[in-house]
Amino acid sequence: MDTSILLEKTYQMGQGWQHWLSLPLSLLFLLAMGTNTTLLITIQLESSLHQPLYYLLSLFSLLDIVLCLTVIPKVLAIFWFDLRSISFPACFLQMFIMNSFLTMESCTFMVMAYDHYVAICHPLRYPSIITDQFVARAVVFVIARNAFVSLPVPMLSARLRYCVGNIIKNCICTNLSVSKLSCDDITFNQLYQFVAGWTLLGSDLILIIISYSFILKVVLRIKAEGAVAKALSTCVLLVLVITNLARKTIPPDVPILLNILHHLIPPALNPIVYGMRTKEIKQGIQNLLKRLEE
Repeated sequence: MDTSILLEKTYQMGQGWQHWLSLPLSLLFLLAMGTNTTLLITIQLESSLHQPLYYLLSLFSLLDIVLCLTVIPKVLAIFWFDLRSISFPACFLQMFIMNSFLTMESCTFMVMAYDHYVAICHPLRYPSIITDQFVARAVVFVIARNAFVSLPVPMLSARLRYCVGNIIKNCICTNLSVSKLSCDDITFNQLYQFVAGWTLLGSDLILIIISYSFILKVVLRIKAEGAVAKALSTCVLLVLVITNLARKTIPPDVPILLNILHHLIPPALNPIVYGMRTKEIKQGIQNLLKRLEE
């Protein structure tokens, strides 16, 4: 069999539509890269933002940047230049990054939910619990847990015998799309990805829900209207978490366009939702713009 895979374009679309579709995808890609890069630079340069919560936001933006760079440039190359070929090693690397980084994002959501829980339910203890050391340990945990559990996914696919063909109906090297090219039994591959994915995402979601259930209990006891509004605003994160986690549960036979957007829209909007709406980061961005003008 060939040493490369051919990635198919979206279903039943003419060449003209491919080019038109690439325009909004390119704009979303630039938005994702621009907002996340701006957030990273702002947090790096502003000493007032050198706090645990903003370190977590930096990690979140970094994960989004890597995910976008792993998926979207290849998709745009397919749409613009019909460059559908990708080597097996590059395909397996893309598969590993998508599986591990998506679950890293989920785990980061969980750590951020714990941060919100401590800030609202135990505000006096927050400085002693959410420290730089806590963030460092959390980052190590996020990376190690998800990379270790996700690593067997491309390894299991790489050890299969591929003899059916080398064309997959996808713009992205997903585990199941590639494994289906094999003439071996892929039941274990499917089972492992299902169990690993739902174990990681399920445990994160349970802990997130527990954290926000405690937050809601505290919110109901708060009398001050301003404090209630501030506390409730943090609970919006729970809805956004579920939206992001839903990306992993969509069946593989949905239109490929949705599969691409799942890796593009959240990275484009996450910095705006989680970072740039906060007063401290807005001030930091204004300071950054002033420095650029000087």
